[in-house]
Amino acid sequence: MAKYEPLKVFLAARKDGEVPMTFAEIASIIGAPLPPVAFKHRAWWSNNPSNSVITSAWLDAGYKTAHVDMGSQKLVFRRADEAEAPGHASAGWLERLRAKMAGTVQVAPGWDLTNPTGEVWDAERE
Repeated sequence: MAKYEPLKVFLAARKDGEVPMTFAEIASIIGAPLPPVAFKHRAWWSNNPSNSVITSAWLDAGYKTAHVDMGSQKLVFRRADEAEAPGHASAGWLERLRAKMAGTVQVAPGWDLTNPTGEVWDAERE
């Protein structure tokens, strides 16, 4: 992670709940250009810890990415504890989804959803 350590140090020193940055500012902090994939694939900026080495830098500093705008090449680093705080737009999304879907799908007791159906899908035929 040596290449992205300066980003980790920069973010860890911040006290702000949100740190808006451009891709160019991040490159300036790390002292190297970002790889081409950073400009092409939104997933490169995901908060999946096994995504890339740079992801560990912001996660270890206590931040998560939010509002990634690939066209404008900017994003917001948001403190992880604030991103998960009650009432925040991204907080509890799974619970809200479950509540909205409650009663729309019913699974018979004892039914194993992982059992094969015996049906052959088009993707399996190729």
